Amino acid sequence: MSSSKSSIAALTLGAIGVVYGDIGTSVLYAMKEVFGSGHVDFTPENVYGILSIFFWTLTTIVSIKYVSLVLKADNHGEGGLVAMLALASQSVKDKPRLRKVLLMVGIFGTCLFYGDGVITPAISVLSAVEGLEVISPAFKKAVIPLTLIILFCLFAVQKRGTAGIGKFFGPITLVWFVAIAVLGVYHIATQPEILWAVSPHYAVMFMWENPGTTFIILGAVVLCVTGGEALYADMGHFGKKPIRMAWFTVVMPALTLNYFGQGALLLTNPAAVKNPFYMMAPDWALVPLVGLATMATVIASQALITGAFSVTKQVIQLGYLPRLQVLHTSVKEMGQIYIPFVNWGLFVLIVLAVALFKSSSNLAAAYGIAVCTDMLITTVLTFFVIRYNWNLPLSLCIGATGFFFVVDFAFWASNLLKLFEGGWFPLVIGGGIFLLMVTWSDGRRLLNNSMKADSFSLVDFLEAIFVAPPVRVEGTAVFLTAEPGNVPNALLHNLKHNKVLHRQNLFVTVRSQEVPWIGMNKRLEIEPLGHDCWQVIVNYGFKNDPDLPKALESLKGHGAELDPMTTSYFLSRDIVIPTIGGGMATWREKLFAQMHLNASAAAEFLKLPNNSVVELGSKIEI
Repeated sequence: MSSSKSSIAALTLGAIGVVYGDIGTSVLYAMKEVFGSGHVDFTPENVYGILSIFFWTLTTIVSIKYVSLVLKADNHGEGGLVAMLALASQSVKDKPRLRKVLLMVGIFGTCLFYGDGVITPAISVLSAVEGLEVISPAFKKAVIPLTLIILFCLFAVQKRGTAGIGKFFGPITLVWFVAIAVLGVYHIATQPEILWAVSPHYAVMFMWENPGTTFIILGAVVLCVTGGEALYADMGHFGKKPIRMAWFTVVMPALTLNYFGQGALLLTNPAAVKNPFYMMAPDWALVPLVGLATMATVIASQALITGAFSVTKQVIQLGYLPRLQVLHTSVKEMGQIYIPFVNWGLFVLIVLAVALFKSSSNLAAAYGIAVCTDMLITTVLTFFVIRYNWNLPLSLCIGATGFFFVVDFAFWASNLLKLFEGGWFPLVIGGGIFLLMVTWSDGRRLLNNSMKADSFSLVDFLEAIFVAPPVRVEGTAVFLTAEPGNVPNALLHNLKHNKVLHRQNLFVTVRSQEVPWIGMNKRLEIEPLGHDCWQVIVNYGFKNDPDLPKALESLKGHGAELDPMTTSYFLSRDIVIPTIGGGMATWREKLFAQMHLNASAAAEFLKLPNNSVVELGSKIEI
């Protein structure tokens, strides 16, 4: 019992650091953007109304939607848009057209995560460093260079992994939440009546009297819930109970107190609108607060970067991206990975965002539209999960998700007003990545179809070969093939050039399934083909860590003995030639051919020993 309580406490502290870093730093800019927009007059009624909208936005979207509903839609204990997508697509697998639409919608939502991954570190760190301007206007010129230096250092240490610094995330973020709560209480004490803003009638009165203004400012109000998706995405790391405990006992009370404290400050000092968060602090606390805010925003950025690595790995295993170089940064935790291409790609885009928008206020215009689109997509996918997977009544499903759809749609529509002010930026990033993913998926399908058309049965081929068998050499050959039952090109090239056949031959197909985890007891499907040849299918979930040599060790009880010193892995290095009139536009075929040419990390991704991998090339037209 004591050990269990200790574990829950540790997980709750970890959730505070990793899950809530993003939403926890929204106090730096959310209130500033609402009142700084110029659309809301400084009257006590408006301050009460805005605070009430903030409180009930946090309650509706985070407390009720994500904590109470979405966290229940776990995929074997895992959460996140990829897990939700897999769950929803499996729920409608008997409806292929609907399943295809849901896959495209879900993949697009996943792509928008990268757009959010660019904006979040940029606006978070920039808004923290802008606190220097409150200390002295002379620091204004140093804000952007210092922001870029901090971000560069953050991305430069990614290759070392998060194990060393991750243990400090929870305590530092907890100190952050305590600090913002104390600041809020300090100002609430001067205007205690501000607490009446928790009543929803203030929000209703504001919206009733200012419908047009309400619609406009919803694009800024949504900034208070950015990071809410992390509750669901990190469920597999911490579990539902710690995430819920962290939210209700620490995060939501601290956020509420700080927002209400900012409201109390604005009632007494409307000039504080230029930066209400930092102007809450006394002069002696400004420098320490800037330092603490910077650490909190770096932690929030770190969590998002780590999430980008995890999502990329999952998408690769679902077949929507080529196998990039994936490095493991911990010998204990297989989930701690580093993908150089993603790391430095994000950094370049973040530098572009900071240089292009120059301030957190300008970035706020770009922030929100990707988040709202993801929230809308999550609501849509949740409907199909609870309707077709949980088999709940249609009326209940519509009622449960319809309300959240209306709320999400209102925020999304409001953010469309910011489309030409910067909202296009994350959409362009997400759209570009979506194009790459769909092109890779379509290209692999066309390539497999082309190979199928020219292939012939592996069983028939082996029967013909063993009528007059070639010379057999000692050792084991592992031929990797995309389609089981067909003769792999690597085998044909090996027979043609080397004129030998190994003593044991494994024809291996690696398949990624739409579930997070597949245990070792269900990892292999084995079919003996005779003459010491086997057809092997290796199954992985999208969160499993592919390790082909380790998976093939299970063959020892089925007649195949694998000696690492005498086992050779044969990869087909196919040279793709785009053709006119295929299944895609010519420029997309050329794009796929280029992506295929650069996808050289298959051996490393599957943990194949480099000294035993033999690559054989062939030209294939699509």
